[in-house]
Amino acid sequence: MFFRKSNRIQNSIDTLIGADTRIEGDIHFSGGLRVDGTIRGKVSEPIASPSTLILSEHGSIEGAVSASKIVINGKVTGPVRAGQFIELQPKAHITGDVYYKSLEMHTGAVIEGRLVYLGESAQEQDVSAN
Repeated sequence: MFFRKSNRIQNSIDTLIGADTRIEGDIHFSGGLRVDGTIRGKVSEPIASPSTLILSEHGSIEGAVSASKIVINGKVTGPVRAGQFIELQPKAHITGDVYYKSLEMHTGAVIEGRLVYLGESAQEQDVSAN
């Protein structure tokens, strides 16, 4: 597949949530965040700070997820909003609606919810309202 340069995932990880870590509460991040552990709460980036979220096959998030670029290979229970790009890898399992501008879905990825294309009005959509 061919992608525009803007769809490339950030190579640097600023924050790592390890496999044996469990966080209860909301997380607001900028830069690159990799989650190998468990989060119970919202995960989001500041509005003016495009960021990348990577959820490994061992990671899970229970809560709303919102970031510019998202790669999921683990489990998410809640709505997911990708302002620019989302990649659902083979072990991704999402229970909730997925809001996207650009989507790449691998064989084996599962979505139990709706796929909602954001188009040009992505800045106006609010996942928490759904």
